[in-house]
Amino acid sequence: MSKENINLNISGMTCVNCSNGIEKFLNKQKGILSTKVSFASSEGEFQIDSEFYSKEKLISKIEKLGYKVEEDIKALEKEQMKSFKDLRDLFITAITITIAIFILSFSNIIKNPLNIYFIFILASVVQYYCGSRFYKLAYKAIINRNYDMNVLVALGTSAAYFYSSFVIFFPSLFPEHLRFMYFDGAAVIISFVILGRFLEENSKHKASDFLKKLMHLAPENANLIDKNNQVKVISVKKLQIKDNVLIKTGEKIPVDGLVIEGNADINTAMITGESLPVFKQVGDDVLAGTLNTNGVITIEVTKESNDTTLSKIIKLLKSAQSKQIPISRFADKIANIFVPLVIIIAIMTFLVWGLVFDNFQNAIIASICILIISCPCALGLATPIAIVSSVSRGAKEGILIKNPEILEQIKDIEYAIFDKTGTLTKGNISVSNTDINEEYFKIIASIEKYSEHPISKAIVSFVEDKNILCDKKVEDINIIAGYGIKVVIDNVEYLLGNKKLLDDNKVLISKEHLDFYEKELNKSNGVILVSINKKTVGSFSLEDELKEDAVEVIQNLRSIGIKPILLTGDNQITAYRIAEKLEINEVYAQVIPTEKYELIKKLQEKSKVMFIGDGINDAPSIKQANIGITLNSGADISKDAGDIVLINNELKSIIKSINLSIETMKIVKQNLFWAFVYNTLGIPIAAGILYPFFGIMLTPMYAGIAMSFSSVTVVLNSLRLKLKKI
Repeated sequence: MSKENINLNISGMTCVNCSNGIEKFLNKQKGILSTKVSFASSEGEFQIDSEFYSKEKLISKIEKLGYKVEEDIKALEKEQMKSFKDLRDLFITAITITIAIFILSFSNIIKNPLNIYFIFILASVVQYYCGSRFYKLAYKAIINRNYDMNVLVALGTSAAYFYSSFVIFFPSLFPEHLRFMYFDGAAVIISFVILGRFLEENSKHKASDFLKKLMHLAPENANLIDKNNQVKVISVKKLQIKDNVLIKTGEKIPVDGLVIEGNADINTAMITGESLPVFKQVGDDVLAGTLNTNGVITIEVTKESNDTTLSKIIKLLKSAQSKQIPISRFADKIANIFVPLVIIIAIMTFLVWGLVFDNFQNAIIASICILIISCPCALGLATPIAIVSSVSRGAKEGILIKNPEILEQIKDIEYAIFDKTGTLTKGNISVSNTDINEEYFKIIASIEKYSEHPISKAIVSFVEDKNILCDKKVEDINIIAGYGIKVVIDNVEYLLGNKKLLDDNKVLISKEHLDFYEKELNKSNGVILVSINKKTVGSFSLEDELKEDAVEVIQNLRSIGIKPILLTGDNQITAYRIAEKLEINEVYAQVIPTEKYELIKKLQEKSKVMFIGDGINDAPSIKQANIGITLNSGADISKDAGDIVLINNELKSIIKSINLSIETMKIVKQNLFWAFVYNTLGIPIAAGILYPFFGIMLTPMYAGIAMSFSSVTVVLNSLRLKLKKI
C-alpha cells in the first residue's frame, strides 16, 4: 500500500450536507482510505492508496457530483465571492417577486382577468429560477441517499406550484370548490429558505478573512548579511538556515532565529500575549512576526519561512477552521426519514382511495393535500427565524454573533478558558504606586516623553493626570534597550530604568527606596527606578489592572457549572496573582499559541471548551475552541476568528451570551416540536382518515391554511426572544 495525502479546495458546497454527501460518496470508493471535507473552509483532506487511486480520479469524482475543485486559493476565493453575490441577488429577486404575487393575489389593484396569468408567470420565475438550486441540491441529496431539507423544499413547493398550475390551465379537472391556487405559499418558502442560506454563506465568507491578515504579519523581505559583510535585501522565502539577518528598530523579524549580535526590546504580543516588550540579547531566541521596538540586532536563521512559529500558527488556524462543527442538524436528520415517509404515504393514499374505494377525485385531492400540508415551511422556519431573533437580540446587548450555529453549543460548555492581558485585565500599563516626590514629576515625565516605550507612556500619562506640564526641553537623550534611559541636563545625570541600569552606573539604592522596590516587585508589578546624580529618588510601580466585571463573571460561570481556567503567555508570578484575585484554581502560564492550542484540544477530549481572548496570539485558540469569544477592543485577526465579538467589551456579556443560547435553543426545540406535531396530526387528516367517520375531507385550501398557521405560530414563538430577559 502506498499512502498519499491530498488537500483540495472545493467550491460549490452550499450547506453541511454537501460536505457530508462528498464524504459519503468517496468513502465507498476503493483506494480512498480517509476523507475529511469541511463546508466551513471549503477544504478537503484525503488519504488515498496511490496504487488504486489517483489525484486526477479524485478530482474527477468530486466534479461529477456537481462541485468544482480549485487548486489555486485565489480561484477558490473568487468562486466563493461570486457564489455569495449570486445568493444575495437571488434572495432580492425572490422576495421582490413574492411581494408582487401577494399584492396581485390579495388586492384589487389589477382587476383584469389576465391577472391570474401574471401571477403564474411571476411564480414560475421564483420556482424555476430562484428555486432551481433546491432542485439541483435535492437531486444530489437523493442520489447520495442523504434526504435533507432541500428535498423537502423541492417536494413541497412543487406540489403547491403544480397543483395551482393545473387549476389555471385545466380547471375542468377540478370541481368548482377545489379550484384554489398556492403560488404565494411556494414563493414564500423559497424566499425564506434562500435568506437562511444567504446568512449562513455570509458567516462562512467572513470566517476566512483573518487568515489573509495573519499571513501579512511577517515581512516579505529581509536584510541578509552576505559573506562579504554586505547587507542585501532579499525575499524571506530565499533565507536558509544559518543565514545572518540584520533587524533595525521598527522592523519586524522575518523568520525564527537566534540573536548573535546586539540587543533590542522586542514586542512579542502577537505570539506570547506579553503586554511589555521583552529585552533580547545575544543567545536569545526571536520569533517571526514580532516587532523590534528599540535597538539593532543580528540574528542567525534557525527555521525557514515555511517552518516558523508564525507559519505553524497559520497551519493551526486552517486546521481548526476545517474541523467538523459538531452541530446537530436535527431537522435534516428527521427529514431523512420524513421525506421518504411523506412520499410513501401520498402514494399509498392515492392507491387506497383510487383502487380500494374507486374514488379518484378523492385520491388526487388527498395525495396533493398530503404534499401541501407536509410542505416544510414551519420546519424550514423553525431554526432560521429563531436565530434571526436571537442575533438581533444579541446585537442590542452588545453581542455580535458571527456564527449563529454556536448558540446550540454554548449550553454544553464545561470549560471557559481566559487569556489574561487585554481580556481579564485592561491591557493598558498604568502606574499603580510610587514613592517619588511630586517635585520630580515634571522633569521625569519630560524625559519619558521622548520615548515611545509603553512604560514611558504610562509614566507620562500618570503625571499629566495630575495636571503637571511635561514641557521641559531635553536633548541628547540616551535610550538603552532593555535597561532604560540615561540623560544629562545642566550637568545633572538622570537615570530612569531597571535596577541593572542603576547598578551598572554605580548608583547606591537607599534602603527606603529598595524596600519599596522589592515590595512592589513581589506583587509581580513592573518597577522603574529613578536616580538623580547617583542618588535614588524612588520608583514607579506599574501594573495591568483587572477589569471591573472580571470577578463577577468568573463567579457566575462557576455558579452554572463552568470551570474557569487562566491561560497566558505572561510569567507565573503575574498569572498566579491574577488567578488568586479571581479565585481561578487552574492556571497555565508562559505558554505560546501552539501550546494553548494543544491544551484546548486535550480539554476537548473531555468536554466542550469556550475560549475568550483578544490578541493575535489567541487566534488559533479562538478557532480551535468549540466557542471562540473575542473583544471588540482586540486585534482584527482575533475578531475575525471569533464566533462571538463582544462589541461593548464587557465580560458580563459572556453570561448574557450563555443565557441567550439557552433561551434560543428552547425556542428552536419548541418550534421543531410544533412543526413535527403539526405534520404528525395534519398528514393523517389530509389523507382522509376522518372521511369514513365524519365525512370530512381536507381540501388543498385548508391544507394551505393549516400550513400557513403553523408558520405563523413558529414566527410568533421566535419573536418572544426579543422580550426575554437575559
